[in-house]
Parts: sequence; structure tokens; C-alpha cells
Amino acid sequence: MEDPRRAVADIEDADAGLGPKRVRKTAVLPKRAPRVRIGAGEGPSARPGSNAKVQQDSFVPGVGTVFVRTWGCSHNNSDGEYMAGLLAAAGYTIAAEPADADVWILNSCTVKTPSEDGFNNSIRDAKAAGKHVVVAGCVPQGQQSSKWIDGLSIVGVQQIDRVCEAVEETLRGNTIRLVSNKRVAGKKAGGASLDLPKIRKNPLIEIVPINTGCLNACTYCKTKHARGDLGSYPPDEIVSRIQSVLQEGVVEIWLTSEDTGAYGRDIDSSLPELLWRIVEVLPEGTMLRLGMTNPPYILDHLDEIVKVMAHPRVYSFLHVPVQAGSDEVLAAMKREYTRADFCHVVDTLRAGVPGVSIATDIICGFPGETPDDFEDTMTLCQKYKFPSLFINQFFPRPGTPAARMERVDPREVKRRTKRLSEFFRSYLPYTGREGAVLDVLVTEIASDKKHFVGHTKRYEQVLLAPRDDIMGKLVQVRIVKTTKFSMEGELIEESVRRAPVRPKPTQQLQHVVQRQRARGQSLQGVETNAEATAAGSTSWAPSWIIVVAVLLLLFSWIPGVVMAA
Repeated sequence: MEDPRRAVADIEDADAGLGPKRVRKTAVLPKRAPRVRIGAGEGPSARPGSNAKVQQDSFVPGVGTVFVRTWGCSHNNSDGEYMAGLLAAAGYTIAAEPADADVWILNSCTVKTPSEDGFNNSIRDAKAAGKHVVVAGCVPQGQQSSKWIDGLSIVGVQQIDRVCEAVEETLRGNTIRLVSNKRVAGKKAGGASLDLPKIRKNPLIEIVPINTGCLNACTYCKTKHARGDLGSYPPDEIVSRIQSVLQEGVVEIWLTSEDTGAYGRDIDSSLPELLWRIVEVLPEGTMLRLGMTNPPYILDHLDEIVKVMAHPRVYSFLHVPVQAGSDEVLAAMKREYTRADFCHVVDTLRAGVPGVSIATDIICGFPGETPDDFEDTMTLCQKYKFPSLFINQFFPRPGTPAARMERVDPREVKRRTKRLSEFFRSYLPYTGREGAVLDVLVTEIASDKKHFVGHTKRYEQVLLAPRDDIMGKLVQVRIVKTTKFSMEGELIEESVRRAPVRPKPTQQLQHVVQRQRARGQSLQGVETNAEATAAGSTSWAPSWIIVVAVLLLLFSWIPGVVMAA
């Protein structure tokens, strides 16, 4: 059966290559990107020993195959989807298999040691296979001097809109590092524009970053080194993005950030204000999922959050990481709340939102955690019996204050982790739900490939027999079986006919073109590419590419000539 811990992990701790199949677009030649240097250490430079002159003379922008792999949270996954979309819009082929690609883009996560190890191993594998490598995500952003990324091009977490520039310079034999923050009126911005082309892992689900960074300084966290302080997107930009993707057949919106509860504090806005504006534009048959929030900032808006989560088009689900049940450990972590604060959040949500699902995280064996401290964590979990509980052993992340603290004996950490895990497996949150009739939004295929996956209003996972006419629809099911991690449902046939009709998922790049046309703009490389794809006119493409490639070579020798695709 599908494990709902994995379902949430796909949101907050996913590890996925983009796209279930190879996506090929007609090659086009965008304008040659200028070599801009934003700050110290940025801009292209030839790698030592590289034959950069030869590669520059023979290089044709937009021609090549790129493999994108992403580790980490939903914010990282959204970044990976944007980078794939931008590259496809510029004419590159996005490969499903790394062996098929000329360039690997490795989009990293720095939360846990195993994720970073996987990233480093992939760099090694790419080099061994003779592939070009561009690194992205939190590891290179926060560790720019790491030996693993020496000599590699970097796309920083706020510079994903320049991924094509990084790929082009890398293919020319140069190294480029794009790591600065974007700023608006002197203040840190949320990041690259939200109105960019995207290749979604799931065409029915849009992940929308609402802010980057956070206001905390947790002693164990390395993400802060990469994402930095809070930078929020304006509400208008977020709402506009959601309205656009709803026209592309998206039925489920995930809001993501390092801490959604802190949204807007830097731009005189707030999370409830944003949520009410989003709810206003959600049509029937769509659902909104609020991303992870830490307790300190959700406390200020708790009553409004209760009202929003009671709305029929907002999932009654919230991921609130507590990390420990001991005030002493929370203080050592610098979490800026107490056990009582967390209990107030949970109790308020449970009282105000019927059946709300709350997921949380626990770190076992944080430095200085005593047996009594761990007992406080156990009693907290026993009190609430969370349906989703993410249990982690403490990993000392280099460069963090916690890495310098005296560690708990690793054998004791394992014992505590085992004890909490055994307790989590001991209770069945869905027992007694058999026979219930529930509304379910169907959006995914289960990992066993034998079921479709839908979610209830509480974001509980329901497995259904696969049928083409229910994917992307809000239908009713009768629960026939429950397990530890999910429920199985039987479709109520009448509900399929009554289900709201939403636009079918369409070619995402084509919609980008349409949006730009409506604004009297053009998106470099997208319009020609999407039109050719829509018309099915590909037979002339190879000769067209050759002609333009020759022109590029000729004009590259003439000073002062500017080429435009």
C-alpha cells in the first residue's frame, strides 16, 4: 500500500528526476545571453586546461540534451521544474535518463547528510561518464568553496532563471557562478519571477514558492546558509501565477517555502491575507495545500488560519515540525517556542478544524538531550498520535553551531529512534472509517502502479482502482479498507458524472507563449519553439539549425554584430 509518510515526503523531502519520460522540443536559437557579472566571483571563466576557444566557435545555443535531478523539499522541486521548463523553452531536450544527456543539472539539498552524499556521488558519476555538470540548489549556494564543486558552474537558489546561461557557458568550456540574491528596492526578493515556463513532475500539481529563507537561526540547520533571511513574493505575483496555471489544467496548488508562517513579514503582508486572496480565485474541483510552517509565526495568525483551513477548497492539513518535546532541547535548538506553544497550535487547530491532520518532525538524540528530555518527546507524541510523524536521528551539519556541541552516544540515539518508531507503528489512525463516504481529489499514480491516489479534505491518502475518467477529478468514494498508512476506496459512480469539469492538462510552454502575447511581450526562445511544436512542423528544423549555426559562426568573427534568434 502507498505510505502517506512518503506522500508528504514527496512534498517536503522528495528525491526525483524530472518527468516520467523524455520530453523533446524543437530546437531553437534564443538570443545569445550577455556575459553579465553581478557580483564578485560571478560570470564565466574558462576552466583550467579547457579548450574553450574551440568549443565557443562550434557551440550552437539551444542544441543539446540536459538531465535534471533534484533532491530535497518541494521548494527545490519547484526550482528544478522551472529550470527544466526554461531549458526546454530554449530548445534543449530534457532527458529522462542521465546517460542520454550532454549536461547534468544536479539540484541539491543540504538538510541531511545522506542527501548531500547522494549529490556528491552524482557529481563523481557525471565526471566519470564524461558529462558536463552544472550544480544548483542549497549545497553549492551555501558551500561555494566545497572541493566537490570546484571548477563547476553554479546556479544559485535565486538565479534559476539564468540556468540557460549557465548551461551555454558550460558547454563552451567555461565556468560561471550565479549566486547573488535578487533585490527589489534594496530588499531581498522572493527569487526569480514566478511567471516562467515549467515542466511539472505532475501536470496536475503546481508548486508555488511564496517566500524564501526564514527568520529563525536554528542551531542544527544548514539551509539558512543557502536560503538566507526571509524574502517574500508579492501577493499579486503569487495569485497571478495560480490563476495562470489553473488554465493549464492544474487542480492542486501546493504553497511552499522554508517557513510559510513567516510569509509577508518583510513586505507588510501576512499569510492569512495571501490565503484569502488565493481562495477567492480557486474554482470548484481544485484544492489548496499549505506548506510547512514553524510554530513561532503561525501563533500570530492562528484564528485566521483555522478559518482558512475550514474552507472547502483548502486541505485540512498542516505540517508543523516540533523537533522535540523538551523545552531545554528546544532552547538549545533555538527554535523560539516552547512545548506549550506547540500544544496550543495543535489544540487550536483540532478544536477549530474538524478532523484536521497535523504532521510533525522529531529529531532524536540532539546534543545534550537527556533521558528525561526524550521522555518529554515521547509523551508529546503519545498525547497526539500524529498520523504522519517524521523521525530523524540527529545529523551534525558542518558549519552549524550544533555540530560543535557534545553529541549523545550514537547507540543511545539509535535506541531512542527505535523506541519512537515502534510507538508510531503501534496505532492505526484510520481504523473505524470503513463505510465512510468521502470526497477525494485524484491526482497521482501509486508507487505500486496498480492504484490511483486521491486525497480527502484532510489530505488523507485513498487508493482507488485506476480509471482514465477520474484522474484530476474530485469524486466521491466509499471506504472499504483501512491500513496504517492509507485507506482504500470504492468509487461512487454517480459522482464521476457530477464532478466539476476542469481544463485538461495542456502543453505548458504553449500557455507561456499565450500569456506573454496577451501582455504584448515575447519570451526568448519560447514562441518559435511552441508554435513549431503545436503545428507539428519539425521536418525543416535540422536544415534551419544548420543555416543559423553557420550564420552564428560567421557573425561571431565580425565585431559589433548582435545576433537575435
